[in-house]
Amino acid sequence: MNLYSSLDPLSRRLFCERWAKAALGVTVLRGVGREVLAVESAAAGPGFGKAKNVIFMQMLGGMTHIDTLDPKEGPTQGPKKPIGTKAGFQLGGTMENLAKQADKISVIRSMTSKTGVHASGQYLIRAGYEQRGTIKHPNIGAWAQHFKGSSHKTLPSSVCINRQPQNGNGFFPASFSPLPILDPDSGLQYAESDVGGEVMGKRLAMLDKLDAGFRERFQTAGVKSYTQFYEKTVSIMSSTDLEAFRLDEEPEALRDSYGRNKLGQGCLLARRLVEKGIRYVEVASGGWDMHNNIEDELAERGSELDVALAALLTDLSERGLLETTLVVLCSEFGRGPKINGNGGRDHHPKVFSTMLAGGGVKGGFVYGASDKEGHSVADKPVTVQDFLSTVGWSLGLPVNEVVMSPSNRPFTVANKGVPVMDVFG
Repeated sequence: MNLYSSLDPLSRRLFCERWAKAALGVTVLRGVGREVLAVESAAAGPGFGKAKNVIFMQMLGGMTHIDTLDPKEGPTQGPKKPIGTKAGFQLGGTMENLAKQADKISVIRSMTSKTGVHASGQYLIRAGYEQRGTIKHPNIGAWAQHFKGSSHKTLPSSVCINRQPQNGNGFFPASFSPLPILDPDSGLQYAESDVGGEVMGKRLAMLDKLDAGFRERFQTAGVKSYTQFYEKTVSIMSSTDLEAFRLDEEPEALRDSYGRNKLGQGCLLARRLVEKGIRYVEVASGGWDMHNNIEDELAERGSELDVALAALLTDLSERGLLETTLVVLCSEFGRGPKINGNGGRDHHPKVFSTMLAGGGVKGGFVYGASDKEGHSVADKPVTVQDFLSTVGWSLGLPVNEVVMSPSNRPFTVANKGVPVMDVFG
């Protein structure tokens, strides 16, 4: 019997709290560890912990809900008429391939936010907190690593595709930071050295010797965290698991089915990574700030999204991965119902739409509604915090767990959001 198992419940809790504070610089106020998560999972409710992985697709610029997930007819209709789906509800006319996969998705049409600025909105939809100059907030991937530990022995637990992570680890250690992949076709750059293994080993040994004095003098959680991050990077470089980042190992026909663009290939890479055991993969795609000429802009960006997302859902389903992978589609806000003088739509956070699939989520389901014009929430409003709490719930995270940051401030997974339980089967 080890020391931990011999402790009574109260002593175990104190042990975990002190360990978390010493190792991570944070304090957990309520039960921690897999033991507590298992108890909470058993009594939590539908969908809790069904997802082992998350693919978080963020459309940057404000995806127009009226032309994608919440189409309207009449004066506010976009360039294409709404189309029917096999699930019985309609999608925007550009979403032809996704319409054939509608039996796999849940659409939330009553999202609402007060943030109508791109940078602030993009921060909010990833972290659940308003952007502040004094603190950085973790994304769901970092929260998952905090509560559940690393998802892979050598590979990172989080990856960010097509953009720099920005706020990833937040106030958690640097070792929780997502690994950035700026171009899916290039994969993990600089993972291979231009010198032999023996020379590289000598260089690393020398660097370790030079750093040793600094580490011994400054034994802080931050220094330890960066040391862990460095060691993880070295282990990745020497791992055979790097093959997960190589898209050229996929059949050409499959790569074509996703679309030969950064979004399509990013989604294919995301599938490879979750298949390999990486828990949280973000895929970003820009170009949705359609103030001008929405017809041409939507034809390009909407088509890319439609093809990539439909291929991803099909691929995950055929490989038996969809049940344990939550696919998330979101944007920082929607776009207004009126076509402006430049033939585009302007920022509209008052109501917009998101989509979930897999990970215990119902298929062929619509939650909430906007009004006839797509201007305001008509039924069952969902905040960004509620939405992220739903993602956390699917991952099996204790969304109400209070964690104290290094600055001794309390935080929860999604800033007191309430999971949308109706989307779970």
